Amino acid sequence: MPLDTSYDTTMSRQAMKAELLDAETELKLAYAWRDQRDEASLHRLITAYMRLAISMAAKFRRYGAPMNDLIQEAGLGLMKAADKFDPDRGVRFSTYAVWWIKASIQDYVMRNWSMVRTGSTSSQKSLFFNMRRVQAQFEREAQAQGETLDRHQLNQMIATEIGVPMRDVEMMEGRLAGSDFSLNAVQTADEDGREWIDVLEDDSAQGAEIVEDSHDREQLRDWLLAAMKSLSDRERLIIRERKLRESPRTLESLGQELSLSKERVRQLEAAAFQKMRKSLEAQSREVQHFLA
Repeated sequence: MPLDTSYDTTMSRQAMKAELLDAETELKLAYAWRDQRDEASLHRLITAYMRLAISMAAKFRRYGAPMNDLIQEAGLGLMKAADKFDPDRGVRFSTYAVWWIKASIQDYVMRNWSMVRTGSTSSQKSLFFNMRRVQAQFEREAQAQGETLDRHQLNQMIATEIGVPMRDVEMMEGRLAGSDFSLNAVQTADEDGREWIDVLEDDSAQGAEIVEDSHDREQLRDWLLAAMKSLSDRERLIIRERKLRESPRTLESLGQELSLSKERVRQLEAAAFQKMRKSLEAQSREVQHFLA
């Protein structure tokens, strides 16, 4: 992910010119949005704190994400914060918004760090954004004391410091160290070298499974047809129109066609299901007796 060194500064300049809200004004705007859904108040609140969102977005540029995208994600986090903010809790909106802005940016960075998802749990997120910093700190301290840490010792210290399982540290280390490769890349330099995609297991249905599934569907179809034959013409009509159509008809429309009440149509439908159930159970017993 290449580092983006240029971005549209218009939004940043506008954000820096936005008003600074005092606690009382901020509270009034928050109440107006929560209680009256006043969009003008929401816009004023978000505009005032967009500088905060941009400032936080800038801290994540080292991960190589485009600055415009980071600002956009920060803005989304700010809007979520405004929508969920409860002014009755006695907390400044800026304090509350920081968490939502940071969470939105972090989710974006992790989604776009690699084609293979880096992680989604809280421990994985904590590792992703803190592992390299903590690792560098331990390495500097060990070097200052003239010590050398092996990989296992270092990972164990990282796991203890961040408060995550050792296996998560080892997994994240591999993910951060690896790169994305095309599945169409060849395994060797030979002309006849296979592509990596050729060695992936085909998880589609195999021939035997297809035949077996087709047989089961045909058997089920025969059983249902036999069960339908046990019904009267009127019952078959109700089942067909209520259960076999792409857009099932209502009890009322069938009642009008058959000159029956909605309740009577419902009773006939229930009776038809009972007949079909008995027919299917009888056929099942016959099959079990044949196979025994």
